[in-house]
Amino acid sequence: MAPASERARLRRKVAYVDAAGRATEDPAAAVSGEIAELDAHGRPLRRSRFFLDRSELPWLPVSESAFLLWVLAGLIVIWAAIGVFLTLT
Repeated sequence: MAPASERARLRRKVAYVDAAGRATEDPAAAVSGEIAELDAHGRPLRRSRFFLDRSELPWLPVSESAFLLWVLAGLIVIWAAIGVFLTLT
């Protein structure tokens, strides 16, 4: 890691790309991009690329969030059933 005085002289240049492949300034709309750290002369020292992958699970007939809600509901029902069983015994 660079010393604090050297890090203070570094500049960051961020480029975001939206889902349509166009450059954007909005980080919330970005699905990929690049962060470049530049030295005092504007030369790139380090580049970091990032992307967000929103792939669906092919075996899941509903969205992932709906599936997780059903799993949570199932676990709550099981927990309640165990509580009722232990109360009655």
